[in-house]
Amino acid sequence: MQASIWSLVTTSVRPTCMKRVAPSLTGIQQRRYASTLDADIVVIGSGPGGYVAAIKAAQLGMKTVCIEKNPTLGGTCLNVGCIPSKSLLNNSHYYHMAHSGDLSNRGVQIEKVSLNLTKLMEQKTNVVKALTGGIAGLFKKNKIELVTGHGKITGKNQVSALSPSGSVEKTVNTKNILIATGSEVTPFPGIEIDEKQIVSSTGALSLDTVPKRFIVIGAGVIGLELGSVWQRLGSEVTAVEFLGSIGGVGIDGEVSKTLQKVLTKQGVNFKLGTKVTAAKKSGSEVIVSVEDVKDPSKKEDLSCDVLLVCVGRRPYTENLGLDELGIEKDEKGRIPVNNRFQTVIPNIFAIGDCIHGPMLAHKAEDEGIITVEGIAGGAVHIDYNCVPSVIYTHPEVGWVGKTEEDLKKEGIDYKIGKFPYMANSRAKTNLETEGFAKVLADSNTDKILGVHLIGPAAGELINEAVLAMEYGASAEDVARVCHAHPTCAEALREAHLAAYFGKPINF
Repeated sequence: MQASIWSLVTTSVRPTCMKRVAPSLTGIQQRRYASTLDADIVVIGSGPGGYVAAIKAAQLGMKTVCIEKNPTLGGTCLNVGCIPSKSLLNNSHYYHMAHSGDLSNRGVQIEKVSLNLTKLMEQKTNVVKALTGGIAGLFKKNKIELVTGHGKITGKNQVSALSPSGSVEKTVNTKNILIATGSEVTPFPGIEIDEKQIVSSTGALSLDTVPKRFIVIGAGVIGLELGSVWQRLGSEVTAVEFLGSIGGVGIDGEVSKTLQKVLTKQGVNFKLGTKVTAAKKSGSEVIVSVEDVKDPSKKEDLSCDVLLVCVGRRPYTENLGLDELGIEKDEKGRIPVNNRFQTVIPNIFAIGDCIHGPMLAHKAEDEGIITVEGIAGGAVHIDYNCVPSVIYTHPEVGWVGKTEEDLKKEGIDYKIGKFPYMANSRAKTNLETEGFAKVLADSNTDKILGVHLIGPAAGELINEAVLAMEYGASAEDVARVCHAHPTCAEALREAHLAAYFGKPINF
């Protein structure tokens, strides 16, 4: 059932010759719903999907209530995820440039470089505080009622906010309910997290000393980013990965191999095709037992000061009242929805990490907006092939659409256009020449099928590719668009030119 429902969403793609026209919401914006209920919509959760949906609902004239169990708004992303990790990634890179001699190579002489970890963490905390406070301000401005507590659906038109003890603090009657509860860290069987020596991503963002040895279980996006942070700050980092490649699901194979080479050169050690069987504390150390995936007889014990358990996330869908209402979850704990994000109960919706699809903040945001627009009478459309992914290491990795592996599996005839950053004038000027831009296009129609970047500012540049794919562009379309010079974006243009014409200009 889940697969068939999800196919309705993923195949809801307009013809490439058509432009998407935003639904006309002028009348809706001025409308107040006539209702004796306490709210027109209750949003459970204030993460990227929830808070954005609540704001959009209020902007469209709905009386909106948001229920959040945590003391601050913004969910995992703003509090212990995307935002604090990017702060540490950015500032640890500056420290690495100064400490490693990279700045000296650029003519910037700095003597006696030292790390003030307390200040580094303080800056991270200030950013988080400012952004979560900003959401609170937006709630106030848009007249969104915030209720503190664990949101539980207690009827088709009713949500209760529960205290930590489980007692009902407040009950809200509502026309519509939107579940935006996000996800939580997936536990590792047999390994107990104490957030000091054995940590989740949350603990890894707040260590008070730089561990001499740092082991990461999992070389996906989060593991690579946090591993990079502590490697730059002075840790000896080893990433243990069950699979034979790094970067997680969706990354292009060629990009993954290149990223591994670059990070290895920087000092990150990798043990791929390796299974963690146990981990235990022994004094000030953590002993991690591993074995080879293909040959379990090959075993060894690794020791570290801090172990990061980073094997993914799971939907947060417990104690929401779903069972009582007959809303069944799938085998992974996700909530099945149709192409309007409705559950089996039409006025109860779900978005973000707690439904099918990639666990990405921007995916949740878009789903929140279009779900609320759909409730207000607007069109509901999202093309999941045009949702980008980014790994914020250095160099960055960004991608959207199909990988080569996908296209081969699907039997699609494709062509490749590549351009190395070593031939890009801005990248050479900035001494950031590792990586390339890669474009996959249909051999017959020239339509862009996927774009994969590893190099400077990939997280920013990938959005040009997303825009092109969203509107059905061909490789020639991008190749013929004038790009400012000198910019790293010219590498992306040259890759499209290589896909369309067969040859770039500058390589």
